[in-house]
Amino acid sequence: MVSRGILLARGPRRTLAAASFVNMVGSGVFMLSAALFYTRSVGLSVAQVGLGLGIGGLVGLLSGIPVGRLADRRGPREVYRLTLIVQAAAMAAMVLVHSFWLFVTVVCLTELAGSASQAARGPLVRGLAGEKPARFRAYLRAAVNLAASIGAGLAALVVQLDTHAAYLCLVLGNALSFVATAVIVSRLPSLPPLPVPSGTGRWVALKDRPYLVVTALDGVMSLQGDVQLFAVPLWIVGHTAAPRWFVGTSALASTFMVVALQVRASRGIDGNAAAARAWRRSGWAFLAGMTLIGLTAGLPGWAAALLIAVGVGVHTIGEILQAVGSFELRYNLAPAHAQGQYSGVFGFGRGLAGVAAPSLLGFLCITWGAPGWFLLGGIFLAVGQLIPPVVRWAERASILAAERASALSAERASAAEAQRAALPEPVSGPQPQR
Repeated sequence: MVSRGILLARGPRRTLAAASFVNMVGSGVFMLSAALFYTRSVGLSVAQVGLGLGIGGLVGLLSGIPVGRLADRRGPREVYRLTLIVQAAAMAAMVLVHSFWLFVTVVCLTELAGSASQAARGPLVRGLAGEKPARFRAYLRAAVNLAASIGAGLAALVVQLDTHAAYLCLVLGNALSFVATAVIVSRLPSLPPLPVPSGTGRWVALKDRPYLVVTALDGVMSLQGDVQLFAVPLWIVGHTAAPRWFVGTSALASTFMVVALQVRASRGIDGNAAAARAWRRSGWAFLAGMTLIGLTAGLPGWAAALLIAVGVGVHTIGEILQAVGSFELRYNLAPAHAQGQYSGVFGFGRGLAGVAAPSLLGFLCITWGAPGWFLLGGIFLAVGQLIPPVVRWAERASILAAERASALSAERASAAEAQRAALPEPVSGPQPQR
């Protein structure tokens, strides 16, 4: 299984992949049935759930950057493990929720811990990636998608039971998955902090304008994931004659495509230029996929199902390409000594897009209909075309920053040498008696 690439060789990378798998099984179960837990078990209204999750999502964005910087300075394994324990405690506290404001408080805690966890995990992925980092990151994504599909099956069982006890088991099971992940992470080697170049500011990621632009573009492009999870199911049920069971079928097919093709798509992605080209191609795939899905309104059931299947398949190819390019640029464009801080910045862009996604996609794809699908596909295409020049700008800025740091270091060394030369020579021999 190792020779076929199904399993990684024994070592830290397999351990990190196992931790990611266990974490996503628990999170996958909860994410897919959380709304039903909040409404049917806790007793909140749909409007209260939406408002609380929105507040929690916005608050959660605050922790990524500072915790990422802490991981850079204190060691990513230790900080990541701590965030997992906090996630476990926050999730376990969910069983105590019985009112709206308590719900908002606990959701804010879980989102803060989740954002911090992702930022602390970034330096671990970078530090343990090995000789083929793009392939390892693709393997992680394939493993996470496989875990999510297992979580979806478990979530379906909980939803079918539809009892208070079943929902409580779901919440506590997710909390235990965080504890199990923390135990697995403890087996990873500790990565010592890297030295910070002289002249580097404390919040260097927030001053890196090219990286901030890449983050913003990635945030826009990350809306494509919510298209699959949010817009496509609502579109199939409310605007096409395709059978309702096709919602689950299309989602499952997309997941299997990611599991089967993500590692293969990473081959040849060995630098920023290749990553930018993959991202550009993904824009064309998103445009084609969304155009096909948008054309299904008013078609007979069999024709709508066929076009949706093809559209979702093409869209998933774009998702795979965009993920490969995004992973590569996220780590390559960030300096090695500040991977956690840069991961926090990158997560901020995606988190902000995730908060805006339901309203934006609801208006474009569901309320507006086919023109909204075409427009969104065009936006993704435009973002894909912007990435190559922005990446070249980021590379030039990185070279200039390195040159300035080197010149500053040389200047300081020269000043220190001049200062030592100006000091009086020490007097040798016996001193006169007074």
